[in-house]
Amino acid sequence: MITIIDFGGGNLRSVQKSIEYIGFKAEITSDAETVRKASHIIFPGNGAFGDCIAGMKKQGLVSAVDEFIQKGNPFLGICIGMQALFEKSYEFGVHDGLGYIKGVVKRFSDELIMKGMKIPHTGWNSVHFKENHPVFKDIKQDSYFYFVHSFYGECADEKNIQGRTNYGIDFVSAVTYENITGVQFHPEKSQQAGLKLMENFCNL
Repeated sequence: MITIIDFGGGNLRSVQKSIEYIGFKAEITSDAETVRKASHIIFPGNGAFGDCIAGMKKQGLVSAVDEFIQKGNPFLGICIGMQALFEKSYEFGVHDGLGYIKGVVKRFSDELIMKGMKIPHTGWNSVHFKENHPVFKDIKQDSYFYFVHSFYGECADEKNIQGRTNYGIDFVSAVTYENITGVQFHPEKSQQAGLKLMENFCNL
């Protein structure tokens, strides 16, 4: 059973359907005790960083996630779920994150817009993976994944960077830390490469 965290955001059913498609059972929950007892956690989401953290705090999920991670079980953050792993975000103010990945989340600069780049960054783009990692096993280098975001994480420590993508600038599109993996793109919307990533994660 793969447990999908519901902090009050969206995009949960598509993640659940992708997990079921590759042959695993998946449950969606906002119950802290269920999170604590899970074997695998996926933390997806869209929307605002501040709303994400506020929703987690309201439902008692911050401490539950921390207890889960301390056990060493596999954790996957998707989009906002990846950004929440950072220490801080500058999205519409300043918001504290969960702090597992050292660094901050910031907006694509207006200079990109002046160069003709559209923000949000929406659509297919390639990911160049840094090194072999079990979550990205058997995924072709520079495979394309689906993105929808205006903000991105900037790591303070190079060792946490697992993948990079270019959209006017090179930005971090995948991070890892011990049993934690985070991806800025949406694997559940990324066809075969995304499904392979999900399968790899579920098999950890």
